[in-house]
Parts: sequence; C-alpha cells; structure tokens
Amino acid sequence: MTDIRELLLSRIRDVADYPEPGVMFKDITPLLADPAAFTALTDALAEIAERAGATKVVGLEARGFILGAPVAVRAGLGFIPVRKAGKLPGATLAQAYDLEYGSAEIEVHAEDLTAEDCVLIVDDVLATGGTAEAAVQLIRRAGAGVAGLAVLMELGFLSGRARLEPALNGAPLEALLTV
Repeated sequence: MTDIRELLLSRIRDVADYPEPGVMFKDITPLLADPAAFTALTDALAEIAERAGATKVVGLEARGFILGAPVAVRAGLGFIPVRKAGKLPGATLAQAYDLEYGSAEIEVHAEDLTAEDCVLIVDDVLATGGTAEAAVQLIRRAGAGVAGLAVLMELGFLSGRARLEPALNGAPLEALLTV
C-alpha cells in the first residue's frame, strides 16, 4: 500500500490560495490524467467495496462520480449518483445538511436502492464530513444499509472522521491518503 500512496501523492497537485486566500487546494486532475495512477486508485477503491460486501456504490457530486463509477464497474456493482438538489428528474428523496455558512441539500432516486442493498459511499475528499454524513442518512432513509465510506484523501485537520464515525455506526471509513 505504501507504493500506491506514493504514486497517488505524486499525482496530486497543491494549488495555493484556491478557491480563496489561505486555502491549499488539493487538485486531483493530474492523477485522473495518469492512466496508471487512476487505475491504481480505482483498483484500491474496488477492493474496499468488495471487502465491505457492498452491493452498490454511491458517488457524491461531483468528483465522487468520477471515482465511484469506475469503482462500481471494476467491482461488478451498480452505481448510484447522489446529486445536489434539483438535478435529478422524477421522484427523489432529499436530505438537508448544514454548511459552514448556510445549508445545502442532496438527493437520490430512492427506487435505485432497496433493503437488500449495502452501499459503499465513494468521494474524493473527506473534509468536515457534512456531505458524507447527509449521504449516510439519505441512504438509510431510502431503506438501504451502509457498507462504509471510502475516500481518496482525508483532510485530518478538519475532523470529518470524528463527525462521521457515530453516523457510520461501526461501518468502516477508509481513506487511502491522510493529509
């Protein structure tokens, strides 16, 4: 796993003062552009899905779509997008959550999840954990179980793990990298 960590870290670019002064943005686009690194990332996340006994993968908008869809294909699972409110056609199930300044809402097509499903949530970064916590609540409200959460990178200094672990109720939270 050390080799994959080194590979992934070598393909993540730091962008200072983006999107605002004082923020060090972790840009994963160089990783996505490198087929070897993207394949290694997909394989590692698919292995987590298989180990967790997932039946479906949920990707969180937007970079969770980029990572989650190939993970689902690699693991032989269905993929379910969790979108920002108003982006999915037809009947949806919504979950509101608080942001640092204000609130937001995410949605899923509830008919895509059943009581037999055990869902792995995939995203690029775990920061404060608000969106992931809302996704856990949304998946459970749709009647499915949560197999866990897998992310490329955890920003440890933002304490998202401490917020999420009670919501995950024993399901694993796996980060390939912690910065």
